[in-house]
Amino acid sequence: MSDQINTRRRRLLGTTVAGIGLLELGLSSLANAQTASTKTGGHVASFDTIRQINAGTLNIGYAEAGPQNGPAVILLHGWPYDIYSFAEVAPLLAAAGYRVIMPYLRGYGSTRFLSADTPRNGQQAVIAVDIIALMDALKIDKAILGGFDWGARTVDIISALWPERVKALVSVSGYLIGSQQANRAPLPPKAEFAWWYQFYFATERGYAGYDANRHDFNKLIWQLASPKWNFDDATFDRTAESFANPDHVAIVIDNYRWRLGLSRGEAKYDDIEKRLAAAPTISVPTITMEGDSNGAPHPDPSAYAKKFTGKYAHRNIGGGVGHNLPQEAPKAFADAIIDVARF
Repeated sequence: MSDQINTRRRRLLGTTVAGIGLLELGLSSLANAQTASTKTGGHVASFDTIRQINAGTLNIGYAEAGPQNGPAVILLHGWPYDIYSFAEVAPLLAAAGYRVIMPYLRGYGSTRFLSADTPRNGQQAVIAVDIIALMDALKIDKAILGGFDWGARTVDIISALWPERVKALVSVSGYLIGSQQANRAPLPPKAEFAWWYQFYFATERGYAGYDANRHDFNKLIWQLASPKWNFDDATFDRTAESFANPDHVAIVIDNYRWRLGLSRGEAKYDDIEKRLAAAPTISVPTITMEGDSNGAPHPDPSAYAKKFTGKYAHRNIGGGVGHNLPQEAPKAFADAIIDVARF
């Protein structure tokens, strides 16, 4: 299995996008998003400019909003989502004076590997290392971090291991740091059933199935994870463009196989994973959030509250809000970013 995965990982890249744009991102189209909710299928906001910058092993694509000299906020998406989860959050934060940076994670959008020889690795540690490299490339010493799904896990990891780089944290579904060792323990049948796609991805049939059907597969995940979110086709299709990334399937499959111990990961991250396996606490000021209709697997807030040892608050968001909380409840998410900065 590993030889087949490595063959896919080492696919040759097309043209690597290089350089970084120097112009301020226009906010006109983002501002429209404030008055046209994606819940009702109105105007679909778009980012005017996607910038590119070399950071670590990647050339990372990212959108930016707000003043260059504003306090930095980095917002991270998960699977199967992208930076458009923050299309309505960004103008709210920009209007409050924040510099908002929304990168495509490895395997999404315009983010590309700089070398065809780099393993297409999706383990939890490497995604956090990517974001630290992005901060270094952008010369951001310290930022407010926010995220959900893979993004929440990543901002949790950075906050736990590199707290000096984090001013404050907003994490949807709370504490999501895990380990291969912890994942060896079986869950009750109902909980295992909720992870059906993880077991599907563990098979070669699942790899081929996701590769062939990623558009419809991910649309189904959106529906299951946010059962009360009435998103329209245009909203989903805008994000689905990011799944055309040549490394998307390899990264997604490796992420879920790594969790089950079916993918080794890279040895150079073993020390980080060892630290994460100890479930380190998070001391930076934190707000955790949860929607009242999250259909994806997620822990109960009471299970992780003690993992946050600094100033801390939890917010339950009502109104049928599912897994993609920033896109379904943008004002609540933006308010949490603004409020945690004042803790």
